[in-house]
Amino acid sequence: MWVITVFEKNTYRMFEYSTKSEATIALNNFKQTALLSYTK
Repeated sequence: MWVITVFEKNTYRMFEYSTKSEATIALNNFKQTALLSYTK
């Protein structure tokens, strides 16, 4: 599972994706600081 963590001013949000390509496309759409990670 691929996870994008988006950091906002006082909080954060996490989004889960099945494939790396799907997550990479979504990552490009975020304006805030974001981190892409992989977990089993």
